[in-house]
Amino acid sequence: MEETETEEGLSGGEGRALAGGDSLGELHLRLSFGNQGAAQALNLRDSGIPNDKICIANRDDSYAEDAKAKGFTVEHNFEKAASLADVLFILIPDQVQPKLFNNTILPHLKDDVTIVVASGYNVFFKLLQFKPKQDVVMVAPRMIGSSVRSLYEKGKGFPFALAICKAIGATKAGAIASSAREETIMDLLAEQALWPNIIMLFREAFEVLQKAGCSDEALCYEMWMSKEPAEIFERTADEGFITQLKHHSTCSQFGQLNGALKLNGETAKRHFVDILYNQAEFSNLEDELEKEGDQNPLNRLYDRASDSALGQAEKRVRARLADLLK
Repeated sequence: MEETETEEGLSGGEGRALAGGDSLGELHLRLSFGNQGAAQALNLRDSGIPNDKICIANRDDSYAEDAKAKGFTVEHNFEKAASLADVLFILIPDQVQPKLFNNTILPHLKDDVTIVVASGYNVFFKLLQFKPKQDVVMVAPRMIGSSVRSLYEKGKGFPFALAICKAIGATKAGAIASSAREETIMDLLAEQALWPNIIMLFREAFEVLQKAGCSDEALCYEMWMSKEPAEIFERTADEGFITQLKHHSTCSQFGQLNGALKLNGETAKRHFVDILYNQAEFSNLEDELEKEGDQNPLNRLYDRASDSALGQAEKRVRARLADLLK
């Protein structure tokens, strides 16, 4: 396992680190059971952590029922779960962490508890009020929870994690020492700038080709439903961002390299810098994101995106090909 996070102002005091020789099996672990929580709890148990040392702290909902069905102990009283924890995994959405942790969890934690986060967002922006002697470590799998689980089951891992990484399967592919700052700024740039631009480019390209007379089916399969982009990114991960181009046709290689080098990226770069240093909107949406229906801003965004030409065309294609897509 890697060392604990030492970002200034993060952990304070010396605390108790979970070093490579410590036995997680002797500690009491507390997790939730959502996207990351379910995968990490299952991986911990399969790594040899006794089931009676793992407690799922979750409100009474479908996730809690799923945890019980999988044989885990579930505690709905967060205060009680917090008071017994030696290691606490904070695996709930970023926007709800500060209020729940600071008001409900923190007052009941042991002074020497180890707190594990999967995202550095609230740590970097100092929104979580840790006690001076509490160790804080980051285990950032760099992928969704289902992949954390499926890679573990395949005997593979995922790089980029700290501390508890061995027990949840990360070190099978190595672990990279990082910091809350590094993880947060990379996440922000990817989620708030890079991927929005990719979605925008697909959307606009779709409309141009649709107006040029291309059918819904041909467009959806050419652009993503054939899984060609997924295969390209898999090659990119295995061989390199530029090197994988050699698997494409000569025309494709020339077009991609020549076109990319001709494009002026200064406007995009300024946009990325602005997002990186002026991102504050999400932190102010905690209460709004708990609302139902069109009162929730995320639901409104989904509605707007679904109304695009791309969104509407995909609905038609999936409806027409429903039997083939099962």
